[in-house]
Amino acid sequence: MPDDELQKRIDNNLKTINNRLLVFSGKGGVGKSTVAANLAVALSRRGQKVGLMDVDLHGPNLAKMLGVEQKKMDYGEDGAKAVLVNPNLQLVSISFLLQDPNAPVIWRGPMKMKAIQQFLGDIAWGELDWLIIDSPPGTGDEPLSIAQLIPATGAVIVTTPQEVSIMDSIKAVGFARKLNLKIFGIVENMSGLTCPHCGGKIDLFKEKGGEETAVSMGVPFLGKIPLEPEIVTMGDAGESFFDNNPESETGKEFSRIVDKIMKFAKA
Repeated sequence: MPDDELQKRIDNNLKTINNRLLVFSGKGGVGKSTVAANLAVALSRRGQKVGLMDVDLHGPNLAKMLGVEQKKMDYGEDGAKAVLVNPNLQLVSISFLLQDPNAPVIWRGPMKMKAIQQFLGDIAWGELDWLIIDSPPGTGDEPLSIAQLIPATGAVIVTTPQEVSIMDSIKAVGFARKLNLKIFGIVENMSGLTCPHCGGKIDLFKEKGGEETAVSMGVPFLGKIPLEPEIVTMGDAGESFFDNNPESETGKEFSRIVDKIMKFAKA
């Protein structure tokens, strides 16, 4: 646990954050960071004050995906300042602190725990409607640390339709329940591809796996994000997909998912 002074700073920061949301997955490669980034942007475009915290310490990709990888955090009297992505969205990532962006972060559990504590206690987050935490895949140190440090955290679990991902998402639901996280629901990512030639749907990774898992586990199903090549292209270019394509079918699905999340937060 953090020392008394750091814990006090964490507690004071949490008092100014209305909603805390952990985005995680049972396995890697399901597009968890893509979902977290676009949900954060979609919320910010509704006038919500959003903080986005990248605790995927070994693979911090959000700064690149949101086009702020060249920026650094400033420091003031009240602590370090998160990097502004837009007027309503701020981001904290270990990538802003690395001298060499290509250097691996080779840390054991205690060092990762300390970094997360400092992200929570030493960053001047200010008044936030939402703090969205992008966690690495699995049920290890980082999501466990968040659950222990931040009370009343909600969880969004990201999966793909295929069986190997579904198996791990079931474990993720069990993890969230054991740690008393409020499960906002499951998002099925990479849910079908629209053929650019005929307009038909191609189910590359099967279909409905996330939805069926949500029903069987008794948790909400938030929606299906199609396999959208433009998301990949724009993420690599450091541009927000949602900002540029809010009226696309994928953009509208992100909006519907945000509607549900905001409704569950008020319940």
